[in-house]
Amino acid sequence: MRTGRVAYRAPLVAVNEGMFFLFGGLNKHKPWIETSYHGVITENMDTVLLDPPLVALDKDAPVPYAGEICAFKIHGQEAPFEAEVLNRTSGEGVLRARGPVDCEQQKEYTFIIQAYDCGAGPNGAGWKKSHKAVVHVQVDDVNEFSPVFREPVYRATVTEGKIYDSILQVEAWDQDCSPQYSQICNYEIVTQDTPFAIDRNGNIRNTERLSFDKQQHYKIMVTAYDCGQKRATESVPVHIDVKPVCKPGWQGWNKRVDYEPGTGSKQLFPKMHLETCDGPLSSVRAMVELQTSHIGKGCDRETYSEKSLQKLCGAASGSTDLLPAPSASTNWTASLLTDSGRDSDLIFRFDGRQAANIPERVVPQNLTDQFTIATWMKHGPSPGLRAEKETLLCNSDKTEMNRHHYSLYVHNCRLVFLLRRDFTQMDTFRPAEFHWKLEQICDKEWHYYVINVEFPAVTLFVDGVTYEPYLVTDDWPIHPSQIDVQLTVGACWQGGEVTTPRFTQYFRGSLSGLTIRPGKIETQKVISCLQACKEGLDINSLESLGKGIKFHFNPAQSVLVMEGDDLESINTAMAKVSYINSRQFPTPGLRRLRVTTTVQCFGEDTCISIPDIKAVVMVLPPSEPRITIAGVERVTWPAAELRTATGVTLFKDIRIISTVTKSDNAFSSGTTAGTSGVLEVMHNLDYCDVLVIGEELNPEHESLEIHHSSLLGKHLDATNSTSGISIYGVDSMAHYEQAIRQVRYHNWRPAGLSERKFRLSCSELNGRYTSNEFNLEVRICLTRWTFVCLRFDFLALWSSTPPAATVVIVMCIATLVAIVVLGIYRIHTTHQEGTKGDEDGGKEPEMDWDDSTLTITVNPMEVRHYGAQSSSGRMCV
Repeated sequence: MRTGRVAYRAPLVAVNEGMFFLFGGLNKHKPWIETSYHGVITENMDTVLLDPPLVALDKDAPVPYAGEICAFKIHGQEAPFEAEVLNRTSGEGVLRARGPVDCEQQKEYTFIIQAYDCGAGPNGAGWKKSHKAVVHVQVDDVNEFSPVFREPVYRATVTEGKIYDSILQVEAWDQDCSPQYSQICNYEIVTQDTPFAIDRNGNIRNTERLSFDKQQHYKIMVTAYDCGQKRATESVPVHIDVKPVCKPGWQGWNKRVDYEPGTGSKQLFPKMHLETCDGPLSSVRAMVELQTSHIGKGCDRETYSEKSLQKLCGAASGSTDLLPAPSASTNWTASLLTDSGRDSDLIFRFDGRQAANIPERVVPQNLTDQFTIATWMKHGPSPGLRAEKETLLCNSDKTEMNRHHYSLYVHNCRLVFLLRRDFTQMDTFRPAEFHWKLEQICDKEWHYYVINVEFPAVTLFVDGVTYEPYLVTDDWPIHPSQIDVQLTVGACWQGGEVTTPRFTQYFRGSLSGLTIRPGKIETQKVISCLQACKEGLDINSLESLGKGIKFHFNPAQSVLVMEGDDLESINTAMAKVSYINSRQFPTPGLRRLRVTTTVQCFGEDTCISIPDIKAVVMVLPPSEPRITIAGVERVTWPAAELRTATGVTLFKDIRIISTVTKSDNAFSSGTTAGTSGVLEVMHNLDYCDVLVIGEELNPEHESLEIHHSSLLGKHLDATNSTSGISIYGVDSMAHYEQAIRQVRYHNWRPAGLSERKFRLSCSELNGRYTSNEFNLEVRICLTRWTFVCLRFDFLALWSSTPPAATVVIVMCIATLVAIVVLGIYRIHTTHQEGTKGDEDGGKEPEMDWDDSTLTITVNPMEVRHYGAQSSSGRMCV
């Protein structure tokens, strides 16, 4: 008998059937079991081995039912076990799993078990149960899983000629739950005849010195064993590259990076890293330069006209463009040398022999005490030991004398602005010459110069940076005279004190966008906007650079300098350096990149020499848009409506769309899907011109107008003349449509004029992309008779109208003819009755029908087509 158990022996009493019946109905005692059990089950088996064995005793034995054990019941949350009575008399039982038990899911279980006797009789009534016993079951592991490597492939790089203690470490793991079967006890290289070995921890080393010339790459297969000696099902490949003896420098970069327009920021060196050959560096300084001096005016900038750019940047109105594109109205620049082959940039080159006189009608008459002069300039050192003055802008006496009223010139790489005020009541010295000495003036690069005059103070801005003059000299004011003055560009006009008037002090260099604005000075914000580059260097995810990295850009973002004392941080930072071009239609071509690196070691100024990197960014050509203007090409208006105060609208149904041909190239975000192999794109326009075809407008009784309210809320402005009207400013095609639909034509004396023809065309990027020429014919209806004045062109309407619509139109015309005939008949009848009344003595005069204002309007239908609307079909008398 086990210690701690209660021994129970039933008394040997002989009973007959009557006595059985007498005692069988009694169940006085509860079954008894141990207080706790400990069991073990092997996973995927069903029988639990318990210690002590599962046995229940009852003091009522050998009384039938009351002394027998009928059941064991388990209490526990989701315990996957059940107990079965093997012998009711002896009380023996067994514990089994209801299903497969997985050690990897649960290693042990704890639950409650109780024994139940059979009650007082066959029906089980009056049964009793034992106390609760705790059962702990442990699941024994089976080595059912093979080791698996954590990575599908391993890679490493070694330098030739070195013996490594560890090149890399491979690692496998096992899903089994027990330490015996889940731990990896051994690794083995499966590949034969390799100069590598592996230890029990998975560290791979080379057993001999490797040679780059002999073999540059090794592939070995490695397997793993768990502590139960079960082998991995799949071996893992290990790739080891052999590199030559280390040479310091940047590695992993491409010599050419292609940039797709409209794709935002693109990384230049995504996989580049600096190899220092394990030198004990203390700091690294890398400078990235983007060279764009050959693109336009120093970089990729917006190439809109100066007036459009000023409108876009919010500049004050009233500026005069002194170097506009040559045209009939701006012909003074026609003789100058131009370099306009760069993305529609209008650049004038001066070689010391060209200059232009600005017409008097263009020159601002009164500059006041506040005005601004702005220009783009590219200039180099002057030839010769003693350089002469090179004049950009000069206002001097036209004849008789040689006084310079104001001028802007370069002398010995110094920029000088001369301003001599007119004589006033105070006859005193005043500031007259302002000098600046800057490197930019003679560096042969493009720079944007702005001179803000708030007399007597004068401030110079170069590329948005403020510079005060280093020298200011005074002079007497100029006495008033009746001599006319001449404003010139590229030289100074000398009309007096010489035998023959001529240009002097010629300029040598390039100019673009030379403007003068009287009465106002330019703000810093506007100046920055006007000269802003649209391309440059960028950094992706500034917040992830880390605190150890210092960086700064130059104002144009063409130079980036990075400094750090941690090689890994420098590599991470350089991988984030990007090129960005925000123009929708950038200038295609090469941009050169240069990376200069300096490495310092502890206690030394420079210890490692890093070769410079030279690469290029290739900006691919953008998909060229096709701008299409569509609408009604013929309209008819009665002369009476042309004479009204509002006039008539010319382009009521105009539509402007732009499309590009589908290709594999990425389009900008402002595209919408189209049909027939094209995509409709949304972009800005910078001007639309409405020109008069034929004779110019007679200003005495004709005009083209657009009300100022039509331009409110838009970046648009307008100018008009007898040759037409120009709407300009950088704005969306939708805003241009709205504005053009408000252009109105007035004619207060249309008699003798049967028609007027107009031509509409639009531009993006100062003529780089132009629309079709949309011609509009306006027919003027001069008669008051209904059947003569038709508000549409029958031939055009007939040719473009579907058959069903044609039938409707014919019916409408027939109805109209009937109405006209009835009207004429009524007029004739009334006239006859009036004549008869006169013959009868006119007893009671009858009121005649006054048909002088008769107007019959019929609107049979409207026919719409893609991009245009047909004429309204109305008829007027």
